[in-house]
Amino acid sequence: MELTLKSPQEVSTVAVVGGGVIGGGWVLHYLRMGHDVYAYDPFPAARERIQQMVDDTWSLMVDLGLRAGASRDRLRIVDSLEEAVRHADVVQEAVPEVPELKSDVFAEIDRYAPAHTVILTSTSGISMTTIQSKCEHPERTAVGHPFNPPYLVPLVEILGGDRTAPETVQWAVDFYRLNDKDPIVLEREVPAFIASRLQEAMWREALHMIAAGEATVEMIDISIRQGPGLRWAITGPMMNFHLAGGAGGIEHVLDHFGPTLKEPWTRLVAPELTDELRQLVIEGCERESGGRPVAELVAERDRTLVAILRARDEMERQLSDARSGDQG
Repeated sequence: MELTLKSPQEVSTVAVVGGGVIGGGWVLHYLRMGHDVYAYDPFPAARERIQQMVDDTWSLMVDLGLRAGASRDRLRIVDSLEEAVRHADVVQEAVPEVPELKSDVFAEIDRYAPAHTVILTSTSGISMTTIQSKCEHPERTAVGHPFNPPYLVPLVEILGGDRTAPETVQWAVDFYRLNDKDPIVLEREVPAFIASRLQEAMWREALHMIAAGEATVEMIDISIRQGPGLRWAITGPMMNFHLAGGAGGIEHVLDHFGPTLKEPWTRLVAPELTDELRQLVIEGCERESGGRPVAELVAERDRTLVAILRARDEMERQLSDARSGDQG
C-alpha cells in the first residue's frame, strides 16, 4: 500500500483501543487537544471506566488549558473495534502487554482503518516488528510509548519495526509535538526502550537494598523524592553530572569518578569506561548544554528548582488544609 497520510495538522479524529489506565489517559489527552475521540474495549466494564475517568478528571484538563474545540462531549465509546477505527486519522492502541494479543489487534485495526490512518502502539517494550507481523500494511505502524499518566507526562518514545516506513516515524514525531508531547526517536529496537530501562535499573537496585535489609521502601522513596528526583526533573541524570563537575563539567566528573565505576556499590555490572564511551558522554553533554558554561546552567537549574519546591510546598499546604477541614 502506498502511504497517503494526512498531515498531522489535519488530524481531527483519534481512535483509542484499550480501556485501561493508559488507554483512558490517552482518551483524556486527545479530548483536551480538541479531537473527536472514539474509544473501544471489548469489555463493557472497561468502557464504563473510560467514561468515569473522563468525568472524574475533566476539571483537571480544564485547569491545564483546553485547545480550541476541546470538549468531553466529543468522546464516543463504541461497541466494536471496526466502529472505533473506521473513520480515524490515527489509532492509539493500548491493550494489555501480550505479544500475541497485540499482533492480533493490530492486524484487525489494519483491516478496518482507512488507508491514510497511522496506527500507533503504546507498548512499553514489545518489539514493533513482532506487533506488526500480521499486518497487511505494516508500513503505517509504529511505537508511540507514553508515560503514565499520558494526559500529564510529555514523554513519548517512538520507533518503527522492520517494516515501518520512515515517513511514518517522522509523521508520529510531528503529530505528538503538535499534541503537547515531547517525543524521542530510537534508532533501533531496544528492549523496553530508554526510560523504562533506566527505571528498571533503579527498581532492581531498590529491591536488592530492601531484600538485604539495607533500606526500607520509605527510605528509598524519600531518598529520590527529596534528592536526585528534584534535580532530574530539570536536568536529567547525565546533565546533572555535567553540572556537578563545576567549571570542568563532565570531563572532571569522568576523570574523578570513573575509577569508582567498578566499586561494589551496585548489583548491576558496570560498563568499561573506554576512551570511546568517555568521549560519547562528553560530546552528548556538550550538545545538550548548547555550549553554555556550567555556572549559567547551574543558575538556571537552581531557579527552576526553587520554583518546583515552592509549587510543591504550596500544594502540600493546600492538601493539608483540605484534610484538616475534612476532619473538622
